Amino acid sequence: MAAMGGDGFELSEEQEEFRKVVRAFAEEVIGPRAAEIDETDEFPWDIHKAMVAQGFLGIGLPEELGGAGGGPLDVCVLIEELARVSGGVSVIPLVNRLAAIPILLAGSDAQKREVVEGLVSGEHQYSYCLTEPGSGSDAAAMSSRAVRDGDGWRLTGQKRFITNAGISDRYVYFAVTDPEGEKGHNITAFLVPGDAPGFSLGRSEKKMGIRGSPTREVFCEDVPLTDADVIGEVHKGFQVALRTLDFARPTVAAQAVGIAQGALDQAVLYVRQREQFGKPIGEFQGIRFMLADMATATEAARLLAYKAASMVAAGDPRTGYFAAMAKTFASDTAMSVTTDAVQLLGGYGYIKDFPVERMMRDAKITQIYEGTNQIQRVVIARSLLHSGGPGRKA
Repeated sequence: MAAMGGDGFELSEEQEEFRKVVRAFAEEVIGPRAAEIDETDEFPWDIHKAMVAQGFLGIGLPEELGGAGGGPLDVCVLIEELARVSGGVSVIPLVNRLAAIPILLAGSDAQKREVVEGLVSGEHQYSYCLTEPGSGSDAAAMSSRAVRDGDGWRLTGQKRFITNAGISDRYVYFAVTDPEGEKGHNITAFLVPGDAPGFSLGRSEKKMGIRGSPTREVFCEDVPLTDADVIGEVHKGFQVALRTLDFARPTVAAQAVGIAQGALDQAVLYVRQREQFGKPIGEFQGIRFMLADMATATEAARLLAYKAASMVAAGDPRTGYFAAMAKTFASDTAMSVTTDAVQLLGGYGYIKDFPVERMMRDAKITQIYEGTNQIQRVVIARSLLHSGGPGRKA
């Protein structure tokens, strides 16, 4: 846990040691492969296996179920350090945790044990299926349907932009179970096996960034499910989906912080070495001011991400408000810092021989997925206007 003091905190000695372990792993194992993974856009099974061996897929999962323990802040440290080297690789624990959260929040004991044991052993991987072709930001308007069929269910629908689809063998899938019911109160979450009859995948999307992490459509055509596949209560799935996103957004913020830090590190290294007009360009005031702004924004984003993660751990009712802030600020920071890093490297920043080009492409998605930053601003403003400012404790 972090040492808390008022509204501030610092990482514990154990967490700082954990950061060093993850950083060394990222630099030694992921670093030499990062450019290749981006170029080939192939899932790095070797790195997944290595992360399983290190116990990284168990971070943040309950020890009593076989997880490695730790909390949301430990997960953020993990994601941040992986993203500092490769945004695409950082998605492996990020998306598996995203899909695990609804199960840990509302699932049965058997579902909880399966998700933890499966992730820790590397036997299973999970995807979170919420977005559809016609419902992105308005997720409650989904058209997927699950209807009663005797003692079970039949699921039909289509999901789009599903991270890890094809690699995963378990899918947390949200569908309307009461078409006549109140919007947002008529949706149920299901755990769908990837080998279920009627389950299929669309093509792999060719993405700008976060390559090496597959993104595909998911199709369900009359997929048979049982009541044991329901996650939580029937018709209460959308509430689980929203809570999941509140809990997961700090990790997206951490991913963005890691990408920004990686770009800043590369920029500092370059301006120390690159000489123009007889001296390193880092000696010029204009360059120094850019670096100062990049570093300040990155550090502020890190603190906001850690604060939101700590609030998740504490069960603070203000979590959604701060999670939206953290995700928005950190992802905007990642985009601006990587853009400036490309600028500082000049022509070298624009070519694939240098990693800041990849980092700039990777940064963009953090402003879009798990709720666009426009939606995050709606969440922040609504909280302010409806409650008079949830940023302060009562």
